[in-house]
Amino acid sequence: MWNKRKEEEYPPKAGTMPSAPANPIKDSAPMSTAPAASHFSTDMRGHAVIGKSVMIKGQIFSREDLTIDGEIDGSVELQEHRLTVGPHGKLQAGVKAREIIVLGAIHGNVDASDKIDIRKDAKLVGDIKTARIVIEDGAYFKGSIDIVRPESSKPVAPVAPVAPKPAATAASSSASAAAASVPVTPLSGELKR
Repeated sequence: MWNKRKEEEYPPKAGTMPSAPANPIKDSAPMSTAPAASHFSTDMRGHAVIGKSVMIKGQIFSREDLTIDGEIDGSVELQEHRLTVGPHGKLQAGVKAREIIVLGAIHGNVDASDKIDIRKDAKLVGDIKTARIVIEDGAYFKGSIDIVRPESSKPVAPVAPVAPKPAATAASSSASAAAASVPVTPLSGELKR
């Protein structure tokens, strides 16, 4: 709150220069177009679309969300982004993305690091590897499903092997302490104290 008032005071002092009318016009144009546009585009995710009349044979790598309504023969890879296969989309491809929504058809193995959603009237033939899955009524799926744990649970695994080592040493030291307090019986059956 107080900083805003201080910021408001500084521009009028800088505006008292004699060349102030010429500079704001030149400064405001580049600021409003280039820096603001590039900053805005990095914050907002882009979204690419492959239309239903497009046919691609080969590999697709994307750094933004992608909707495919055409035909793809090859592989599709979107690291940390969402792939949507539209109702007219047909993929003969291996697919790898963060999240996959299927409204059309995929024939190939699918690797979704977060979630896959197979909607009504969609068709998927292939093996699925994902953390979460939704298959709606009316969807067709043939293949295997491998549910993987999210990456956040991996750091817990190294802690578990460390715990048995102290438990084993604690068990052996408590066993030796218990053995020292128990009287020893000779093999002949007589008890000596």
